[in-house]
Amino acid sequence: MEATCYTAMITPFRNGEVDYEGLAALVDFQIQNGIHGILAVGTTGESPSLSWKEHLDVVAFIAKQTTSKCRCIAGTGSNNTQEALEASAHAVEVGADALLLVDPYYNGPSSLEIRREYVEPIAEAFPKTTVIPYIIPGRTGTQLLPEDLALAHRRYPNVSTVKEATGNLDNMRKTRACCGPDFHILSGDDSLTFEMMTDARIQACGVISVMTNIVPGPVVAMVENVIRGNQARALELKQALDPLFHLVTVKTTEQTPLGEVVFRARNPLAIKAIMTILGMPSGGCRRPMGKMTVNALQTVFGVLQQVFQDHPEFFEPIEKCFQVNVGERLASFDRWRSLCYEEYSSMVNPNPVS
Repeated sequence: MEATCYTAMITPFRNGEVDYEGLAALVDFQIQNGIHGILAVGTTGESPSLSWKEHLDVVAFIAKQTTSKCRCIAGTGSNNTQEALEASAHAVEVGADALLLVDPYYNGPSSLEIRREYVEPIAEAFPKTTVIPYIIPGRTGTQLLPEDLALAHRRYPNVSTVKEATGNLDNMRKTRACCGPDFHILSGDDSLTFEMMTDARIQACGVISVMTNIVPGPVVAMVENVIRGNQARALELKQALDPLFHLVTVKTTEQTPLGEVVFRARNPLAIKAIMTILGMPSGGCRRPMGKMTVNALQTVFGVLQQVFQDHPEFFEPIEKCFQVNVGERLASFDRWRSLCYEEYSSMVNPNPVS
């Protein structure tokens, strides 16, 4: 099976608007460093907070820039099938190679309904375009199950791939058993990619990655080495990349005047902070996403310093493409305090809750 490594591209902003100059530079960076494809406006691209016009414009922009250079997947999913059909029609028209359909969020249809009323109508409408269901129940509150995924695959051959972000290896094994040996399973979790690819009962062929926003070359190399059978080299790369993989979501315990709370910096908070620190186009997240806490950003910064010390070669493409000195940018945490909330770190507890 062919190795597949796609980047779930961030959407950079400047003064609150999409930064198309920055986006062009980011796409070029990906292509120069061997990425197999780019996902436009997935969760990492902040699809929930882009207007539909912005959403469609970003898809068209990336589809045009990737033509004949790498594949383009368009995030066209919705919790409204008609919206998803319209977005998919636009993506096909502008040249996207595949459609990513996140399970319908919030209204929570059953697996049967997701298949019959969402995935299959879109697959039928665009039979020459690959349709990729995106299974992430932690975000959507619902799930297309392996059995229904397999039925959709049998009826519509273009439903040939899944982005698997359940975090449940048994679910992935059932997907392989139901869908057969030729079906493509892509990891939706950077930290699980190696395990999913080397598990004989899953046999994932690659990943739609967040961390390839900054280290596309090493992640591509890891995926390609697994497919080529060079598992020892793939494992070396996986172990070197693991600290970064574990930054996709950053969880810290914070103190407030009313007791401890857990702060969970969900994607794309961390990756956009990382890209700002490294000197890449980013622009922060759109509300209601905001900033990280001091503790969370210190965690991110410490990992970046350590990975840079151990593997400076990972960051050389960034330095070359964006004309930055990563070592200087990682010299002091205080330079980046504007990227985080100071609120929890400065709170005093005069009346503890027992």
